[in-house]
Amino acid sequence: MKLKTRILLSILIIILVPMILWIVLIFGTAIFNKDAIMSYYGIDVTSVTAYQKTVMVNIFFAMVAILVITGVIISIWLTRGILTPIEKMTSAIRNVRDGNLDVPMQLDTGVTEIDELCESFEEMRVRLKEANEEKVRFDEQNRELISNISHDLRTPITAIKGYCEGIMDGVANTPEKQEKYIRTIYNKAVDMDSLINELSFYSKITTNRIPYNFNKVDVHSFFGDAADEIRDEMQNKDIRFIYENDVPDGTCVIADVEQITRVLNNLVSNSVKYNDKTDKEIGIYVTVTAAGEVQVEERDNGMGIEKKNLPNIFDRFYRTDTSRNSSKGGSGIGLSIVKKIIEDHGGRVWAASEKGEGTSIFFTLRIYEEKAVKS
Repeated sequence: MKLKTRILLSILIIILVPMILWIVLIFGTAIFNKDAIMSYYGIDVTSVTAYQKTVMVNIFFAMVAILVITGVIISIWLTRGILTPIEKMTSAIRNVRDGNLDVPMQLDTGVTEIDELCESFEEMRVRLKEANEEKVRFDEQNRELISNISHDLRTPITAIKGYCEGIMDGVANTPEKQEKYIRTIYNKAVDMDSLINELSFYSKITTNRIPYNFNKVDVHSFFGDAADEIRDEMQNKDIRFIYENDVPDGTCVIADVEQITRVLNNLVSNSVKYNDKTDKEIGIYVTVTAAGEVQVEERDNGMGIEKKNLPNIFDRFYRTDTSRNSSKGGSGIGLSIVKKIIEDHGGRVWAASEKGEGTSIFFTLRIYEEKAVKS
């Protein structure tokens, strides 16, 4: 029942009950009129007077009792429908104010407006609780990120300081040693630069400010050039690299070249970092799926990931003792960046792995299709 209806009914009852009782009183007075009794029954007036007074007194007290009971019933009805829910809502608001978001608010007052207000308040409490829990998780992730970044920066900085001291102290006393030291310093600086770039990109992900520039991209041309760059890098690290592209010539996708390059670099970097084999191998395989998408597989023969951990490896900061050992370094956000970029391209990303055998990361891209223009 709506609150307006409840109030109107209460007012109507308050008006009608006294009116009805007043009519009863007048009717009773008319019935027990002396002259009417005498003429109708032939009864002596003296004998009727006492009875008449008694009846009138009883009617009066009955009216008072009915009015009191009616007032009490209406008061209880309004109190249960309005005041009690307001008191409970006040208590719930105090809980929210004090940060206690675990107390649910479930009221069924029968008053439509108040029930809707309670439902809205409960939805607000649930959302506030979820937002608070998300904030706690986010703060914890940020602390973990800072810890990871600190660890990952400390390692190359320590190495750079050590090699610089070796040069200054004359330890690198031959051109060959000096070249080796300088190259090592350069490689460590590159690692630091890559880590800082990854952190900067992560900040853009958290605020949804990734600068995309989508274009029509030829699959053979783009992935061929990317494979050439990766092959040169892998040769310097004595890692065998394989590239196969079975996509028909002329196939194009809609993609941001810079961001898909970032995806490939992140995947290859992970494979290099977590490969424990003597003869390391990394491959990129490009095919077309039955669903009409370009599928890219990045495969390695590294340590592999346990099946129970596969669904979680794309979560931010997720690590396992086997697949993401903290001693290997890494901020723990590389694969989450990959997932975000591919999903923003309208594609899918997933993983397959066998413990001790290696890991494959798959992602898809939409094929570009020319649309006929009606003349």
